[in-house]
Amino acid sequence: MSPLILKRLFNKKPLRDSILNARLLSCLYSSLSGPHFHSSYVAAYNLRVLASRSAVSAQKDSRFFSLFYEKLGFPYRSNFTRFWSSEAAIEASTCDGLTVDAIIANNWVIYDEMESDWKSHASAIAQSIHLVKKRLRWNKLIPKLEILSEELNKPNLWDDPSHAGKISREHGSIMGKIKAVNAFEQELFEHIDMIKLAREENDAELESESMNALLKLRRHIKEKELEALLAGEHDSCSCFIEVQAGAGGTESMDWTSMVMQMYKKWAENRGFGVTVVDEMPGEVAGIKRATIKVDGEYAFGYAKAEIGAHRLVRISPFDSNKRRHTSFASVAAIPILGDGFSRFQINESDLRVERYRSGGAGGQHANTTDSAVRITHIPTGVTASCQNERSQHQNRASAMAVLQCRLDQLEMERQAQTKAEHTQSLTDINFGSQIRSYVLHPYRMVKDHRTDYEVSDPDYVLEGNLDGFIFSFLSASLDNDEDEGN
Repeated sequence: MSPLILKRLFNKKPLRDSILNARLLSCLYSSLSGPHFHSSYVAAYNLRVLASRSAVSAQKDSRFFSLFYEKLGFPYRSNFTRFWSSEAAIEASTCDGLTVDAIIANNWVIYDEMESDWKSHASAIAQSIHLVKKRLRWNKLIPKLEILSEELNKPNLWDDPSHAGKISREHGSIMGKIKAVNAFEQELFEHIDMIKLAREENDAELESESMNALLKLRRHIKEKELEALLAGEHDSCSCFIEVQAGAGGTESMDWTSMVMQMYKKWAENRGFGVTVVDEMPGEVAGIKRATIKVDGEYAFGYAKAEIGAHRLVRISPFDSNKRRHTSFASVAAIPILGDGFSRFQINESDLRVERYRSGGAGGQHANTTDSAVRITHIPTGVTASCQNERSQHQNRASAMAVLQCRLDQLEMERQAQTKAEHTQSLTDINFGSQIRSYVLHPYRMVKDHRTDYEVSDPDYVLEGNLDGFIFSFLSASLDNDEDEGN
């Protein structure tokens, strides 16, 4: 809520239009009480919340209305709170009934941000809200929320705490998304109303502040467009990123090392925590394979866009004849689900634990004791290893964490019985299988073959600047899913 509006209220500066006065109160109350009061899509849920309010909350509401009715010059009626519960069932709009769909239908021209045109800003914001809803699969989100709400109301829900916790978390996640979108809509309409009010009142100060607030909202909703791409079940998780050398020998091992460095820089640029879990060096140069842990919100949501084979074309520094070589490295991303989400139960009797001497840099102790650990899950043949920690105990714990995630991944694939969304096989790493090509000779370019997105400066990309490729892929994937759904 604008400080200027609050100042107007408490200074008793009158407004000629009583409807706009009421709208002003509405804006103020909704900004203090949170977006759930004006959510038309979860009206039933909100009515239950309002109905269950304590007497203390009701008294607080009465004091609130009493104070601001006095400031606005209205007679106060204690049952006015009921108006807000009924408003939850009404689609959010401006005072004159303008909705997001109506703004889009008007086809107002969208100018550059610097142009002080409220219709341009409003149209851009409405388009963004529409896009966010599409990416969140809004039509499926609301029915799903209703189903989860019914589940939460079952008296025997907590007989199974694990299931109940999952339902509760999913319900909270969906509610958060709905509230966020509804809050954007409400803020848009508040600013439009304030601009109209300012013009009717010839209040240049209020109009200027409202216009700036509208511009700020336009920029903010653009950021939410990108976040809405990460609406998958496990997108918010941290993850492991694995890179393995493919066809090309020493050249591919060197390329694998470059790819891993690229992801480390990318993760650090985004503020994620990076930990090397396992690394097997090549005989001459580079690495055969490596695994890093990327800690941070939506780490997996971003990293899943990098799954597949990455192809390098360059003059090999390992070829004395200076010939052009093609090398491959494969990338996999595995979400870290956490203890409450693990899908695969591991029995200790199904594990084979091998200990061996760590390789590479690590100090005198690390290279002279059998501190490295390799764990094999015998029934599935899945393995995980770690040699970068300072003790065998720490290496075993890290290897178990990787093994758990890999087995969880296999279980998700088995349950879905579809092509894995989360990783691809690390065995098909050769010509024709690449998702992206990094060409350093005879020309310079990086091109994603799934989206045709390309950058003419490979060095810029190898420094970890991958967001253009990631967002392009996520957006294209979402559009494809939408087309298939239709």
